[in-house]
Amino acid sequence: MTSFTRRMRKAVLFHDTCIFPLAANHLRCKLMPSVGWPRQRPASDRRCAIEARVLPMNVQYSPTTGSPPRRHQHGVAAVEFGLVALLFFTVLFSIIDWSYLFFANLSMQHAVREGARYAVVGRSDLAPDDRPGDRCAAVREKIRQQSWGLYERANSITTFKTIDGAGNIVTLGGNSCYGAGQLIVVQVDSRVPALTPFVRPFFGASGGEYRFTVAATMKNEAWQ
Repeated sequence: MTSFTRRMRKAVLFHDTCIFPLAANHLRCKLMPSVGWPRQRPASDRRCAIEARVLPMNVQYSPTTGSPPRRHQHGVAAVEFGLVALLFFTVLFSIIDWSYLFFANLSMQHAVREGARYAVVGRSDLAPDDRPGDRCAAVREKIRQQSWGLYERANSITTFKTIDGAGNIVTLGGNSCYGAGQLIVVQVDSRVPALTPFVRPFFGASGGEYRFTVAATMKNEAWQ
């Protein structure tokens, strides 16, 4: 037996455990029965066989194979996504739908204000060719242009009203937009359908449509 073998045998017999630091990891040693030596040793003797790989110390390893336990993890991500997908998409599309309805309301408010400003100066250049000089038709066209395409989509109806001497709002008959120096109320009634079925139950009484009214009151200028 060589001197190197004697030294290794002595080191093995007198060390039940051996952990050798190597950088941030450690070389783990596995306790094994004392076998393969020239002379038989009692079963209580142990020798330390250094594993040929670097193993992190915070992982539980199998005592027989030295490998971490395998768990059946296939499909876990799909199951977890399926559990939260319904709630996630419900919240997501509800936010989108409510944002669209608020956008429609604000857009029509802007359009009706622009229409009222156009009406008070007595202009009619936007009137259709078959009805030249029709101020009310010109105001409707102005509102349509300023509504970001929502005027037709929202099935909007424009009415013109005024305030009488008693302070009551009176609907003007025909295509009248009243005369110079008079108060005029431009009112638009709109119906915007919800985009998704998640929001429609909130408007069940109106058939799943968001119905709203916007108006602007101004005084006609004293044009000639």
